[in-house]
Amino acid sequence: QVQLVESGGGLVQPGGSLRLSCAASGSIFRIATMGWYRQAPGKQRDLVAAITNGGTTTYTDAVKGRFTIARDNAKNTVYLQMNSLKPEDTAVYYCYAASGSLTWGQGTQVTVSS
Repeated sequence: QVQLVESGGGLVQPGGSLRLSCAASGSIFRIATMGWYRQAPGKQRDLVAAITNGGTTTYTDAVKGRFTIARDNAKNTVYLQMNSLKPEDTAVYYCYAASGSLTWGQGTQVTVSS
């Protein structure tokens, strides 16, 4: 099994930046893709960004040019650098790992507000 631990959320003003981290442990050799979803109050959980173990990345249109996903395979960690944050980015962000099944992190709150 895979375990995920997230960190890095918080409160930031519009236009600011945050970096989320997600460290994987356990059966990490099975992990193919890692990424981030987010869920705003009253809305469904949507994909934000993903990265394969080969480094191929995917972004939802709303974050293209502002967010960058990166993966450090030596540290078994995936990062989400979020720049030019907007109030509509406010959500709980969930890390996931795909290894035949999906494993989710505990979620971290990101609030963008002045």
